[in-house]
Amino acid sequence: MDETDKQILRALQRDGRASYAELGPAVGLSAPAARTRVQRLVDTGVVRVVGVTDPIALGLPTMAMLGVRADGDVRAAADAVAACEGVIYVVLTAGSFDLFVEVVCHSPAELLDLVNDRIKAVPGVTHVETFTYFGIHTHRFVWDVP
Repeated sequence: MDETDKQILRALQRDGRASYAELGPAVGLSAPAARTRVQRLVDTGVVRVVGVTDPIALGLPTMAMLGVRADGDVRAAADAVAACEGVIYVVLTAGSFDLFVEVVCHSPAELLDLVNDRIKAVPGVTHVETFTYFGIHTHRFVWDVP
């Protein structure tokens, strides 16, 4: 990645919907050259283009982070947990939990079903601690490009 790629990343972080006609001149390129650069960043996995959704606007107001402990192959447990409907994020961690799992649900009753009936039933899962969200205070998708 050169300095132009980094400028492109910074510009896309500010406005992911910028046209190539806007993006190119902003970073000193033509629109076709900007399109080629962005496509290369996508093809190499540096950038993923996604639509970020608002769970509340989608009717999923019950959100939680789950701290999960597992015995045995933690990757297998992570795969099985990730396959559960309502799970949107799974990370392997060090410390008192093996996994952090972010979930979104329609209701507290659905959250209970997800935790009790599906996630606790995953082979290897030994403990689940639920941290229900009161609200999302900060949600960042922009950070400095090295």
